[in-house]
Amino acid sequence: MSFGKMNTFIEIVSTKPTKDADGFVNHSDTIVASVRAYFEQKNSTERWRSMAQNNEVNALFRLRIMPGVEINNRHIIVCEGKHYNIYSVENVRGRGMYLEVLAVSEDG
Repeated sequence: MSFGKMNTFIEIVSTKPTKDADGFVNHSDTIVASVRAYFEQKNSTERWRSMAQNNEVNALFRLRIMPGVEINNRHIIVCEGKHYNIYSVENVRGRGMYLEVLAVSEDG
């Protein structure tokens, strides 16, 4: 994956529930990282059909691994104004250089 293909800026956001003084639960968002990533929308190519773990998955992100930052399915990706729930995170070829993230759009 060349750096030139990673031309989409994304934010990885952690949402944590917090209680206020009256005992009501509010969700606060914390930006974990703002990075460049390769972004691909779902389409009907052979590649997407073979990756079809879940029919709901409609976005693919590839990004460089960030030391000290653990990304999991409790995080949300914000890309081009849309929110994506992370479905799976995989280390590409086990080399510790890139992550491949499959995600589901919240916005439909």
